[in-house]
Amino acid sequence: MPTAAAVLFPWSDTYSVKIAMVDSQHKVLVDLISELHQAMMARRGNESLGRVLATLVKYTKSHVAAEEGLLQANQYPDLVIHKAEHEQFTQTIVDFQGRFQRNEVAVTIDVMYFLKDWLVKHLTGSTSATFRTFPPRECVSTLRENACALSF
Repeated sequence: MPTAAAVLFPWSDTYSVKIAMVDSQHKVLVDLISELHQAMMARRGNESLGRVLATLVKYTKSHVAAEEGLLQANQYPDLVIHKAEHEQFTQTIVDFQGRFQRNEVAVTIDVMYFLKDWLVKHLTGSTSATFRTFPPRECVSTLRENACALSF
C-alpha cells in the first residue's frame, strides 16, 4: 500500500458509483496507480516497476471484464461505447507495458498523470453516468453469485 506522501491521487467519494463491488475494484486501481507512482518516485529498478505495471495491467483487464459483465447483464444501452473506452485504455497500458519491457520507454511523471487523469475522467464521467442508471441497490439479484462475489 502506498504511503501518504507518495499517493498520486487519493480515493475520494466523488469517484464512487454507489455499488460496493465496483467501488472496491476502482479503489484497487487507484491504489495500483499510486503504488506505481511510489515505485517511480523511489527510483526503484525496472524489475520492481515492471512487477507493479504487470499487476496494474492484469487487474485492469479483470476489472473491465467484471464491470462489463455487470453492464451486459443489466442490458446497459451504451455498453458498446463504454466497452470502447475500456478497450482504448487497456490497449494503451498494454502497449506501454510492452514498450517498457523492451526498454523503449521509462515510467515517467507524464505516464503517471496520464493514468491518473484517464481514471479520474472515467470515474467521474462515463462510469459515474453509467451507474446512475442502475437501480439503487448493491447488485441485481441475477448477478449476486457472479459479479458481486468476484474477488481479485
